[in-house]
Amino acid sequence: MKKILLSTAALCMTAVFAEAQNAAYMQMQNGVLDKAKTSIDKDMLDPKINTKSKTWYYKGQIYEAIAVDGTGVYSKLDSNAALVAYESYKKGMEVEPNGGKLSKELTEALTSQKLYQALMNQGAMKYQVKNFEGAYKMMSLAGNVMPKDTVSPLYSAISAQQGNNLENAKTQFLKYVDNGGKDASVFYSLVVMYKNEKNYDKALGILDRALTTVLPNNKDLQAEKVSIFLSTNRADDAIASLKSIIEKDPSNATNIVNLGILYDNKSGQFDDKIKKLNDSKKKSDNMAKSLKEEKEKIEIFGSEIKRLADRQKKEPKNADVKRQIAENTKRLAESKLVVDSLTKQSAQYALENNPAENESKIVELKKQKGEQLEMAKEMYEKALKTDPKSYDALFNLGVFYYNEAVGIKGLVDAMDMKEYQTKGKEVEGRACGRFKKALPYFEQAKLIKEEADLTNNITNLTGIIKQFEERKTLCID
Repeated sequence: MKKILLSTAALCMTAVFAEAQNAAYMQMQNGVLDKAKTSIDKDMLDPKINTKSKTWYYKGQIYEAIAVDGTGVYSKLDSNAALVAYESYKKGMEVEPNGGKLSKELTEALTSQKLYQALMNQGAMKYQVKNFEGAYKMMSLAGNVMPKDTVSPLYSAISAQQGNNLENAKTQFLKYVDNGGKDASVFYSLVVMYKNEKNYDKALGILDRALTTVLPNNKDLQAEKVSIFLSTNRADDAIASLKSIIEKDPSNATNIVNLGILYDNKSGQFDDKIKKLNDSKKKSDNMAKSLKEEKEKIEIFGSEIKRLADRQKKEPKNADVKRQIAENTKRLAESKLVVDSLTKQSAQYALENNPAENESKIVELKKQKGEQLEMAKEMYEKALKTDPKSYDALFNLGVFYYNEAVGIKGLVDAMDMKEYQTKGKEVEGRACGRFKKALPYFEQAKLIKEEADLTNNITNLTGIIKQFEERKTLCID
């Protein structure tokens, strides 16, 4: 009999709990959200009710309604109402295994457009008042509600970026990309963040991902890829990348000029190698010259000692002759020591720096340098065919011929008198011809744009050509 009475009491208590829950839910349905909130908050204090999935489901529904209230009357009840709703649904799945009898309802609530929009709206409100951390939290949770969405990770990343939380920003931007986002600025932002970390491989990976499938014709991203190659001393990769861009858009004169500049820059990479080998050759030549001079001294000292010895036979008591013999003998011994040392040094240096091999390397490096310069010239000329008013193409062609002339003039300056008399005039004529060829390009460039460097180039070049004319040099084209 007592058992029946206890069961009846339990049924009565359940009815009371259900009534309390239903009251809050009914108030929500009637649009009285402030009273619904008060009721559900009170219910949550009761340990016999707050262990039920249904209670948490109702709380989620009420707070979700507050968050999306379009009238503006109830949305002020809790600025985190959307977050409370999300956490309530999650709690409902926990207090009873998989949400108990409300598993379906809770699962649908946690993946609903309504909850997603509530979180996004409250995230936007926090963003407007510069609460970037709060905005990130709301919007990233919205991404959990709709995992394949692109809007929530985009704005979550922007919020994190504004709050200087770059790790979260990267995570959300990558999620945006993974979900199929195609905004070029997102790819660029990721690239910049990786570049700032000096993680160039990841930056290039993002660019490849964008340019391979998503944004194959985006010129800014293509240019950024070339820029990274250049900043990491990967000239060959930069050239290959820019050639690919030009193949897709052969009418872009700027890209063609830039390819010419890449070839130009690459030619300069050979200069240090050539200089190093030339310095080695010069050192070897100087050692050979010093060795030759010391050997000549030995011959001179030997001859002088022999002459003085013959004289001593005739003048055995001449102290001065004896002194000169001793002095020359000492110098002879010193020179022999120097010759011995230089001989060993020369042999060791020749072993470590094969002169014949170095000479061959210099020839090959100069050839490669010339090939790169020729490619640069071809690109500048190609750019001019595409755009006859390309300032950069005109200026760079002028520089090309000017530098070529300076190189030829250097050959003249290095000649001795005998060599100059043999072929100096002819080489000077070739230098003059190159200087004259440079001038029209600079003058045409000046018609397009005036710059201080260009004006100085024209002034200097005009003066150089005038000097050739005054010497009556026959300029050879």
